[in-house]
Amino acid sequence: MTVLPDDGLTLASEFPDAPHEQWQHLVAGVLRKSGKEVSGDAAEDALSTLLEDGLDVRPLYTARETAPDTGLPGFAPFVRGGRAEGNTLGGWDVRQRHLAADNDMVLADLENGVTSLWLGAGGTGIPVSSLAKVLDGVYLDLAPVVLDAGDETAAAAELLFGLYEERGVADDAALGNLGADPLGHEARTGRPSYDLASVTGLARRCADRYPGLRALTVDALPYHEAGGSAAQELGCSLATGVSYLRGLTGAGLSVAEACAQLEFRYAATADQFLTIAKLRAARRLWARVAEVCGAPDAGAQRQHAVTSTVMMTRRDPWVNMLRTTVATLAAGVGGADSVTVLPFDEALGLPDAFARRIARNTSTVLIEESHLARVVDPAGGSWYVERLTDELAHAAWEFFQVIERAGGQEAALRSGTIGERLAETWSARSRKLATRREPITGVSEFPHLTEKPVERTPAPAQPTGGLPRVRRDEAYEALRARSDAHLAATGTRPRVYLAALGPAAAHSARVSFAANLFQAGGIEPVTEGTFEESGAREVCLCSSDALYAEQAATAAAELRAAGAEHVLLAGRPADHPGVDSYLFAGCDAVALLSTALDRMGVS
Repeated sequence: MTVLPDDGLTLASEFPDAPHEQWQHLVAGVLRKSGKEVSGDAAEDALSTLLEDGLDVRPLYTARETAPDTGLPGFAPFVRGGRAEGNTLGGWDVRQRHLAADNDMVLADLENGVTSLWLGAGGTGIPVSSLAKVLDGVYLDLAPVVLDAGDETAAAAELLFGLYEERGVADDAALGNLGADPLGHEARTGRPSYDLASVTGLARRCADRYPGLRALTVDALPYHEAGGSAAQELGCSLATGVSYLRGLTGAGLSVAEACAQLEFRYAATADQFLTIAKLRAARRLWARVAEVCGAPDAGAQRQHAVTSTVMMTRRDPWVNMLRTTVATLAAGVGGADSVTVLPFDEALGLPDAFARRIARNTSTVLIEESHLARVVDPAGGSWYVERLTDELAHAAWEFFQVIERAGGQEAALRSGTIGERLAETWSARSRKLATRREPITGVSEFPHLTEKPVERTPAPAQPTGGLPRVRRDEAYEALRARSDAHLAATGTRPRVYLAALGPAAAHSARVSFAANLFQAGGIEPVTEGTFEESGAREVCLCSSDALYAEQAATAAAELRAAGAEHVLLAGRPADHPGVDSYLFAGCDAVALLSTALDRMGVS
């Protein structure tokens, strides 16, 4: 038997450490082949990716990266988790949302893996008077209930208190959140329907009698769903939380008691590392707020993560299952206490039983089969995650300070400061979506024109009048809707003929590129037969740059003689007589497609 030396395996010691400069030199050599003459730090910078909020993702992270001490799990500043054991004792709380008064659906969720309920009540959601019926058969001492009743919060809370009394639920067994969130409601509706003073009594009641029940939610989803960045979402949540702390302490609660009445709700997206960093940074920032307010022992921020509606698509909605799986993974790894997986058909209406089953099983698979909850803070110690968490925390704190200088969350909402900043962020992101720099699988990339539409019962109308609700697919959805209407009216979709020049080796890549782009706008590409047989009025030339130089002008002239009204070319703009417009990687696909539909008479 071979005995290892005291210092363990020494195989690596036989190889000298490669200095960082050597890696940069190799990167510079590769970039030089593509025509970029850079070296040293500039070579590394060339491979960096700029995210929103000025965050810079580097191509390589090493032990040279610096970040503040993250502490230990369960201890301030809670970067590594709010509890020392993390979610290892049973995974995160699987919380499902219900917008319809359907007791059977509620019980089916609870019997098949869901551990808490999020009820959209009041307004167009579940009637407050129907809450008792919806919760019939639900063990309220086992399944936490989270209300979301807007300006009917007080009435919904009183009904829930009554159910606790009626069913003999012990005060310390009542779990969940009454969901009071006046600023979040104002962000949604644009009107101050109720104020914090009207719900401070609920907070006092929970603090005195129901230790497991919180009164307020700090919902950051309105800011995410209006197009805000991760830092803006965090900054708005901090400003809202601070506003609630001021109101609650002014009503007689201590800072620690006030902190214990708040639960924070964040969006989880398919950008897994940014989501992980966002949840970790949120706990760190709130720990700093509690410390400054005089309650360093107030405990960790309670977090509820919800898979993003912004990322959900209406076309090819099945891909949403993949998006929500990645987002749920990120929420769990990031340390969220509760996670809501929205069904894949959420953008189409009320989910069916299959969609709800897939949603709740997403968490079950990640917890029970992938064992994500067995490790506390799985991403902790990653140089990339720690650096990203730190940079995001600083960006969020900066935006929080902008809001505070504007007079706080309430004033910044009413003055339009927040709306303007979110709109600027979404405008910049919309440009990336339009140019397909940020691709959307099934929509702007690999669309399926002949897919059978997924139809669902319309969902209750959501509150309007405040911040807008955006989706990544909205520009392409508008184009596809125009194509659908044309198909319904004429029996055919708008078409474009792809004229391939030369052998397949010369044109296949650009034929695929052009076909993909046109289908994103609902325009059917025709590649078989002649232009005259295609029924198209527009044509797109597809080939190599070399063949374009030789044949593009002649081909364009011949196609015009055959009746083509507009000639496009798949490639970078160049001097090609007879060519009207160009499509290329990075072009504004939405503008190009919209203009093409206009020319085709598709309204």
